[in-house]
Amino acid sequence: MEHRAWWKEGVIYQIYPRSFMDSNGDGIGDINGIRQKLPYLKDLGIDIIWLSPFYTSPQVDNGYDISDYQGIDPMFGTMTDFDALLAEAHALHIKIVIDLVVNHTSDQHPWFIESRKSTDNPYRDFYIWRDPKPDGSAPNNWGSCFSGSAWQYDKHTRQYYLHLFAPQQPDLNWDNPNVRDAVFDMMDWWCRKGIDGFRMDVISMISKAPGLPDGPKEPGAIYGNYGPYVVHGPHVHDYLMEMNRRVLSRYDLVTVGETSGVTTEQAKQYAGFDTHELNMVFQFERTDCESENGSKWTDKRISLPELKAVFSRWQTELEGKAWNSLYWENHDQPRSVSRYGSEGAYWKESAKMLALCLHMQKGTPYVYQGEELGMTNRHITSLDECRDVESINAYHEMTEKQGVHHEDMLRYINRIGRDNARTPFQWSDEAQAGFTTGTPWIAVNPNYTRINAAAQVSDPDSVFSFYKTLIALRKQYPVIPYGQYELLEKDHKELYVYTRTLADAPNGPKQLLIICNFSEQAVPYALPQQFSGAGLLIANYADTAQTAQAEQCFRPYEAAVYMH
Repeated sequence: MEHRAWWKEGVIYQIYPRSFMDSNGDGIGDINGIRQKLPYLKDLGIDIIWLSPFYTSPQVDNGYDISDYQGIDPMFGTMTDFDALLAEAHALHIKIVIDLVVNHTSDQHPWFIESRKSTDNPYRDFYIWRDPKPDGSAPNNWGSCFSGSAWQYDKHTRQYYLHLFAPQQPDLNWDNPNVRDAVFDMMDWWCRKGIDGFRMDVISMISKAPGLPDGPKEPGAIYGNYGPYVVHGPHVHDYLMEMNRRVLSRYDLVTVGETSGVTTEQAKQYAGFDTHELNMVFQFERTDCESENGSKWTDKRISLPELKAVFSRWQTELEGKAWNSLYWENHDQPRSVSRYGSEGAYWKESAKMLALCLHMQKGTPYVYQGEELGMTNRHITSLDECRDVESINAYHEMTEKQGVHHEDMLRYINRIGRDNARTPFQWSDEAQAGFTTGTPWIAVNPNYTRINAAAQVSDPDSVFSFYKTLIALRKQYPVIPYGQYELLEKDHKELYVYTRTLADAPNGPKQLLIICNFSEQAVPYALPQQFSGAGLLIANYADTAQTAQAEQCFRPYEAAVYMH
């Protein structure tokens, strides 16, 4: 069995603070709200909380535009509140991971305020400034992630600065050793405070190619793609090894890097067991399969064979070399039940099936707040209901400049927009889902009267109870965190079938067979011969056969694990 580690055996729970629990009635979730709900998380069985940004911020991109890395935004509370959260979580044996957003800062960060004062300011080179082209236009053709050019002109110093996201999020210049010193000092400060790790926002974009050349353009696109010159840039691994050497290796931490566009080969460098960078990466191959011409705003849906191929490639190619992170949802992705399951007749069954399918794979599972309740997308009828800068900007650019119809764009936002994951946590069937006594910053999903924690926590048949069982099983049986994965039936259009094998398991089963029906139809399946007569470990239907039969019929969204 490979080297054991707490972050391999643990389950991480992501909290988006502004939407989790509001303790003071201002409509915005806060740190003291999280403190109130620690017993709920302990009951669920999670080991690690990842907190999305709570730092001082103008909130242009919901806190991913940071103006003080060592300050708490007043909307979330105080540093005293954070210290109390850390102490109370640790007392419950729950670790705290914080978001590290160091590709860019806010334009209100003191470094940038200094940087834009003059071309010879000591902080000028903390950011990426360039002269205009001879005609006064931007230095290159790059578009930003949030629509529009990736360059913003500054009249005062007559140069452009680079922002791969919103204009209020200027990119840091990691080629400047003073930037790295400042970032590593800040990280060390948080480590000394006692945090247990970092989730690193767009960390694969911190190194830009020299010369910043024009990017390739898709047919009909307004801007070029910066990807080839920014993602996995020339010095990204040098900078991460330096970060590891100077900060990460000095503490017992878990680290996960958000690395869009990463291949399995590149992941082995970022998160290899012996490369001295990070513990694991987030990759987006599964979600990228639903993009067309570089745009996520489509109706395209991944097929089950494609989905299996992506998961399986990462499972098999990282085996023994690097560690996987497993997720369906996060603050940037829509709700998985709405995306891959059923919001209707089979809502509960599909929510449980998706959980089982993911949690039985090899890697560290991430549960996004509300996923353990089977929370769904909230459908909007007007752009006025949107709060996400990405969705709002994309709507305007695509309807006004690219000829996309209003109804089509709203449909895309309802399917894939980031606000789907950001609606308030559904605690109860009381007003505003028990999230706040005030007016929430974003509207509550109307289905909170049916889907809420109060109704599920004590119900043994609930989605919550199913997640709780899955998390407990991971801690109980080494084959779940450490067993080798093998895909069966790779071309099957309805069933996802795979095995997990750990021949030297010190206790519990040595092999598992996982069968998940991703359809609303009953599907017959002849089980592999070696599992004939195997016992049932867990299933999402109460009356699934306790002993594996030679041939079984799997009902809509049925999922089962057999063991021997």
